[in-house]
Amino acid sequence: MLRPSPAPSRAPSYAAVLRTPHAAPTFGAALVGRLSYGMISLSLMLAVKDATGSFSAAGVVMALFGATSVLLSPARAALVDRYGPRRALPPMAGVYAVLLTVLAYATWRPGAPAPVLGVLAAAAGACTPPLGPVMRTLWSRLVPDRELLRRAYSLDGVAEELLFVTGPLLVGVVIGHTVPAAGVAISAALVLAGTGALVCSPAVRGTRPGPSAGRGAAPEAGSGRRRSPLGLAGLRHAALVAAAVGLCLGGLDLLVVAFAEQHHRGGSVAWVLAALSAGSAVGGLAYGAAPWRAPNRVRLPVLVAGLGVALGAAGLSPGVPVLVAVVAAAGVFVAPALTTAYLVADESVDAGARTRAGAWVNTAVNAGSALGSAGAGLLVDRLPPPVCFALAALPALVCAAVMARGALGRR
Repeated sequence: MLRPSPAPSRAPSYAAVLRTPHAAPTFGAALVGRLSYGMISLSLMLAVKDATGSFSAAGVVMALFGATSVLLSPARAALVDRYGPRRALPPMAGVYAVLLTVLAYATWRPGAPAPVLGVLAAAAGACTPPLGPVMRTLWSRLVPDRELLRRAYSLDGVAEELLFVTGPLLVGVVIGHTVPAAGVAISAALVLAGTGALVCSPAVRGTRPGPSAGRGAAPEAGSGRRRSPLGLAGLRHAALVAAAVGLCLGGLDLLVVAFAEQHHRGGSVAWVLAALSAGSAVGGLAYGAAPWRAPNRVRLPVLVAGLGVALGAAGLSPGVPVLVAVVAAAGVFVAPALTTAYLVADESVDAGARTRAGAWVNTAVNAGSALGSAGAGLLVDRLPPPVCFALAALPALVCAAVMARGALGRR
């Protein structure tokens, strides 16, 4: 059922995505702004640690920043749907950049009070512009063909994955020459530059607020008219899969550290996580390039099940080299699962709620990742690695089973 269909003679390609009018410069502008998100976590954590001399303070500040950024993401996306990106994004980016600049100034030298840094970080997180959801909404307008849109979403997902690999590397270069607070200041500059270029793009200038975006409807509602039960279920399933993927990945990071230390190979952690990112990038590009017969809602549980099976198998690895290979195989399912979740969310709502729908999926991933890390922390000292990996895989497998059962029930 899930075999790729025979490719047409002129199958759309990633080059065709970027050749779409206004697509390449708009995408490039969004990536510049989103690179800020790849740098800010490590930069801010190191800057707060240096300024306060406390890892605990750094952890609390980062928790506050992450909580407001993730939990308020749908609300910020609702503002974009209501007022349009040209009116909503510049104030968010401006306030966010100003607060990051203040944080950079406050942490440039030791002695900053941790409570003040916590308040500033929480306020900055609350203003984080939703550049990822906005770009995915723009893709759905720039690329009306659904096959080409899948390639666009795959390209977007792989690029975002690479940004979160590149960002920490750039932070490493920055702190090799100056203080970590400089990375916070660079993050502020990147988000200003990227957002400014994005809202000046012809692709954004041609957009208008959704006809129902100002009614305060829930994201699932999409617009003033009632969505069909299938549409509501589609968005719920997309968020459920995103949360399951987040839970798996959040737990995997800590489990990899514990596994490597148990095998006296602590320095190999970076290689394992790099294999995960590489597998995700390869899987995302291959998935987007193949024309599939099955609809997105059918592929979604299969992809998340594949992630769960691979993650469970990782716990049976006899050593780090095998773990690297199995984690890379698990990564192959990550980008395709998230790409399909975003596609299902997009097709489940009306045009006036697409940014919010994407933000809910994004929020589910990040919230799941945070919960997965916390859960793995409780398990890793109490249970053997194979059991921990199996429990980390459980959310994906349960999610796939629930979705498959729902699909059978509709038949």
